[in-house]
Amino acid sequence: MFENLQPAPADKIIALIGLYRADPRPDKVDLGVGVYKDRDGKTPVMRAVREAEKRLLQSQDTKTYLGLAGDTGFNAAMAWLTFGQAADMTRIRAAQAPGGSGALRLVAELLKRTRSDATIWLSDPTWPNHMPVMRGAGLQIREYPYFDAASGTVRFADMLAALSAAKSGDVVLLHGCCHNPTGANLDTAQWAEITDLVVERGLLPFVDIAYQGFGEGLDADAAGLRIMAAKVPEMVVASSCSKNFAVYRDRVGAAMILAKDGAQADVAMGQMLSAARAMYSMPPDHGAAAVRIVLEDAALRADWEAELEEMRLRMLRLRVQFAEALRRQSNSDRFDFVASHRGMFSRLGLSEAQVERLRAEHGVYMVGDSRINVAGLPEDGMEALAKAIVSVLD
Repeated sequence: MFENLQPAPADKIIALIGLYRADPRPDKVDLGVGVYKDRDGKTPVMRAVREAEKRLLQSQDTKTYLGLAGDTGFNAAMAWLTFGQAADMTRIRAAQAPGGSGALRLVAELLKRTRSDATIWLSDPTWPNHMPVMRGAGLQIREYPYFDAASGTVRFADMLAALSAAKSGDVVLLHGCCHNPTGANLDTAQWAEITDLVVERGLLPFVDIAYQGFGEGLDADAAGLRIMAAKVPEMVVASSCSKNFAVYRDRVGAAMILAKDGAQADVAMGQMLSAARAMYSMPPDHGAAAVRIVLEDAALRADWEAELEEMRLRMLRLRVQFAEALRRQSNSDRFDFVASHRGMFSRLGLSEAQVERLRAEHGVYMVGDSRINVAGLPEDGMEALAKAIVSVLD
């Protein structure tokens, strides 16, 4: 049977990690993998999470199942963290999922059950895993214009024009903040316009918010989603704790439904949990329990927010320093947009050939579309990095 299989396409980021590890050059730079790194290049366990895990170890007296929805306290805390007071909580249901990817797939399975003939619209570009997750659930995909590589800005007029052609019942996937891979985000006025459009056209918004707290701050990063939640009759959300709680390997996410009323929310939740039962049955507990402890304890939450803010401000400083170094080395404003973008990523607008030259000639590793992880920028090697980038420009 297996002799009929063809090798699966290699994951480009995983392959990049292997190349980086095998590179003996001491001054090599890793801007590829999408995890937060501190000044020493490490991804530490956050202080509040470590304390929460200690408390969990001391208090947990069983490892029995919690149920299809996972940790209900975690679900409630995530709903508040995401929606705030933007919508009536009686209309919202949340289910713990195995990471942000699990939340995306869980929502996608729900959409397939309720809107089997709908098209889901994804931004061009978008996070590479969006397409396989949606296709894996059997959804039809179309793209809307989003990023102008030349200016580093959102193609908002083109985005509106494309979505105006979507049919009633279609789904529009939006990045809640810190757009991956570009770092270019919608402002609040644009969120309001998109909200009016989806209401007018009868579209279902699907918000993927994987970096809350990494852009402008916890509440500011949820502002667009909340503008939408306050006005639309229905929406779905996939949230991740991988970045803002740094619990990557523990796989902590939440799939959320905002329905017209509580009765419809219950029915949708039942269908979503039925899909979960068929895929993985129960979500993993440990990471979500630690996140719940942090969010429910005032002191731990304050410490978590403080450390998260330190991470956010560090990335902003790195953006400014990198843009300034590139301006000096290129004697142009070509890369100034890097300083105005938010989140962990920006796309530099380099060709694949230029990216390959950077790897081969300078030991600088980034994804082929020139997406960089801002947190991986070398604080003491910014000028050398900028010089290397300028050296491969046409």
